[in-house]
Amino acid sequence: VQLQASGGGLVQAGGSLRLSCAASGIIFTINRMGWYRQGPGKQRELVATTTSGGNANYADSVKGRFTISKDSAKNTVYLQMNSLKPEDTAVYYCLAAGWDRDYWGQGTLVTVSS
Repeated sequence: VQLQASGGGLVQAGGSLRLSCAASGIIFTINRMGWYRQGPGKQRELVATTTSGGNANYADSVKGRFTISKDSAKNTVYLQMNSLKPEDTAVYYCLAAGWDRDYWGQGTLVTVSS
């Protein structure tokens, strides 16, 4: 499985960005996709995930501001990020969880200026 993430960038506080992650390869093994992030000096943490059945899970810090969605026809998962805060600044990594292992994208940088 290969993951191609895109959509990061620089935005002012209160702004919005949308991240995309397209999966290719042996994707029938994937049962969950989502996003993690790693801020400066911090450990990687969950942002949001969605299962093949459409069940979404969010970190408390992003609930009500971020929305995860997927386009099954395109094997793509999206993360709509609204009301961004400086503390959302991080490298965002796409995850695809398979039957026997996890796959990670290359990371895309999101910088929120105050």
